[in-house]
Amino acid sequence: MATPVAIIDSGGANIASLLHALERIGVSATLTTDATVIETAGRVILPGVGAAGDAMQRLREHRLIDVIRGLKQPVLGICLGMQLLADASEEEDVECLGVIPGVATRLPAETGFPVPNMGWCPVEKIAEHELLTSVENGSYFYFVHSYALPIADNTLATARHTDTFSAIVGLDNFVAAQFHPERSSADGARLLRSFIGMGS
Repeated sequence: MATPVAIIDSGGANIASLLHALERIGVSATLTTDATVIETAGRVILPGVGAAGDAMQRLREHRLIDVIRGLKQPVLGICLGMQLLADASEEEDVECLGVIPGVATRLPAETGFPVPNMGWCPVEKIAEHELLTSVENGSYFYFVHSYALPIADNTLATARHTDTFSAIVGLDNFVAAQFHPERSSADGARLLRSFIGMGS
């Protein structure tokens, strides 16, 4: 029997909170690096906390680079997972998965705007997408990040630090959020439910 949701174990500390958030909305998930489990799952989540280089090395070690690139079911990248789906990251000049066009760049630090950007930020929708059907404009989500993708054709929603950046992106069956929906209270739960329902 196929796993309802496969969470790719890319390393990082937010896995337990993600599993608990899915449990709270009645969704069973499996943390795995098994290619077959990932390929046959109904939904796939690519989370991540930490450095892009370390996460990409872990994916390479488990031979998951081409597996992820070839997935056809709905896939959600979270935080670093969003950056891993991009072409590259300026952090250590790392080549990433190249699923969603763009290069993650370091947030500029200014007085009153420290890096990492940590805390609750409002998100503005700039495109229609089924992931966003239950998210109201201006909803607050919890961010912890030092790098972000710039605004581009695949940007679905934005947030602001010193400059505006992509808070949510989407291309075909791949979507990604720079924030942590699993740590974003009721709005985060609504977004996760929308992801689980994508394509149904």
